[in-house]
Amino acid sequence: MARRKHSPSEHPPGRSPKARRQLAQPVGVRIIGGRFRGRRLRYRGDPRVRPMKDRVREAVFNLLGPCVRGKHAVDLFAGTGALGLEALSRGAARATLIDQHHPTARVLRENVAALGVESIAEVIVANALLRARWEDRLGDTPWLVFCSPPYAFYIERAGAMLELLVGLLATAPLESVLVVEADERFDFQRLPDPTAWDVRAYPPAVIGIYEKTPGD
Repeated sequence: MARRKHSPSEHPPGRSPKARRQLAQPVGVRIIGGRFRGRRLRYRGDPRVRPMKDRVREAVFNLLGPCVRGKHAVDLFAGTGALGLEALSRGAARATLIDQHHPTARVLRENVAALGVESIAEVIVANALLRARWEDRLGDTPWLVFCSPPYAFYIERAGAMLELLVGLLATAPLESVLVVEADERFDFQRLPDPTAWDVRAYPPAVIGIYEKTPGD
C-alpha cells in the first residue's frame, strides 16, 4: 500500500502542535561569562547556523583563560557571533565577525547593537575561506581566531579548510591563538606543528587550540 504524503497544512506525525511551535521559534544563545554574562543573542533557528554548544564554549573559554584579554577576536563562519562576542565580554579589545550569508549578517549586526559594542565589533559579509577578502583588515594586534564551520566543510571542502588554517597560522601576529572546532573526522595531525595543538573531545565536537609563539 502506498504511503500517504502529508500536505503542508497537515500536522506531521510524532510532534504535538505545541512542540512544532517551539521548534519554529527563534532559539536564544546566551553569553556565558564576563561583563555581558547572561545576555541573550538573537538566533533565528536557521539550520545553516550551528552555534557551539554552551558547555563546549564554556570549556573553551576556561582553557583560554586570561589570554583572551587584549586580543582581536576573529569569528569565522560567525553565525550568531557568540564566540566573538563572548570574547569581547571577557576582555578582548576588538572583534571581527565574518559570515557570507546576508540574513545571518543582519542577525550579527542586531546582536552587536544589542550589546552596544558597535565601536569595537565589525561585521564583514564575506566567504571566510577566502582570506584575501578580509585578512588585511585585522591589523597587528594578536588575534584570537575562532574557526567553527559546519563539520561537513572538513570533508566536502577539505582542501580549502586546510589552506585557510595553514595560511592563518603563517600570517597571524605572534601571541595569536587559533581555536578550531571540528568533529572526529578531522585529523589535527595534518596541521603544521601538530604536537603543539591542545586537542580535546567534547562529543560530537573536537576542539584544537594553538598559540603562536616565537620560533613558530
